[in-house]
Amino acid sequence: MQPQQSFSGPDQNSAVVCAQCGAPMPKEMRFCRSCGNRLGEGPAEYTETVRLPNAQTGPGASATTPFYAAPMAQRGTSAVYYPRKRRMRGMTWVWIAIAIFFASGGGLSMLVKNVRNIPRTVATATVSRSYAGVDQFRSADGGVTFNLVEPPGSPADIAGLVGGDIVTSFDGHQVKTESEIMDLLRQTPIGKTVEVIYTRDGQTKTTQLSTISLSDYNQLQRAYSNRSGRGKFGYDSDRTSRVPISGTKMYGVQLNSLEDGEPAQRAGVKEGDVVIEFGGVPIRTEEEFLSRVRRAEPYSTVKVVVMRGGQRVEIPVNLGRN
Repeated sequence: MQPQQSFSGPDQNSAVVCAQCGAPMPKEMRFCRSCGNRLGEGPAEYTETVRLPNAQTGPGASATTPFYAAPMAQRGTSAVYYPRKRRMRGMTWVWIAIAIFFASGGGLSMLVKNVRNIPRTVATATVSRSYAGVDQFRSADGGVTFNLVEPPGSPADIAGLVGGDIVTSFDGHQVKTESEIMDLLRQTPIGKTVEVIYTRDGQTKTTQLSTISLSDYNQLQRAYSNRSGRGKFGYDSDRTSRVPISGTKMYGVQLNSLEDGEPAQRAGVKEGDVVIEFGGVPIRTEEEFLSRVRRAEPYSTVKVVVMRGGQRVEIPVNLGRN
């Protein structure tokens, strides 16, 4: 630190010159107002006052130059003034938010457009598999089961399967879960005939099933849906129950509500009867029974077998039309 030099002038005892910046300063001051140099101690570290940006410095600067309060920072041996940072006002943030909103909306639109333009070959590649013709597989005791076989003429229908059967083996592979049999259907070539082992009423049975493609399955479904009419039995399908048959491993569908004057009631079917056979087809689920009624020819006569009070009763029913 260089010592303060005397101010050369008429009255050399009244003021001194700062050795750092050369600005005059009263000799009673301990620091220079211009640069912050502290007498005998190096640059002053104070925050009391800082010279305005347009303040004069150097020789000839006035000791009464205006000051204002602000923090100071030191760089080397000179005090440095940092101007106050500008902050964005409220409306600026609003406009920025609007710009971000529209920019993100445009990006989302482009993403949706790109997804829609994915080639159909990519989207359909995952569903290219063999079909058996049942509603949906689900895990059951010792294998997988389903509620109904549909549409008419499907592989499962031709193979003699009905809702409630439990498939235990497919094409020589044991199956216990839905994922296992779906994997096998994906691996099975379309049109291949496979051996299916299943249980019904506690008995093990074997059949042959030839798989079909999705297009063939849809064609069968359209043909069934476009039929001119469906059979009518005359019962409330929402008020049925799947119940076990006492003394057997068989299940049937209990009819809890019949429609007055309709085919079932006219033929002698009673509320509480448990249907176990319809037109020679075993009935083990509510969905299978409804499907068999609908696929029956309107005004045809169908033999219905029911359990009533532990007795097996056969009833011919002249169906109506829906």
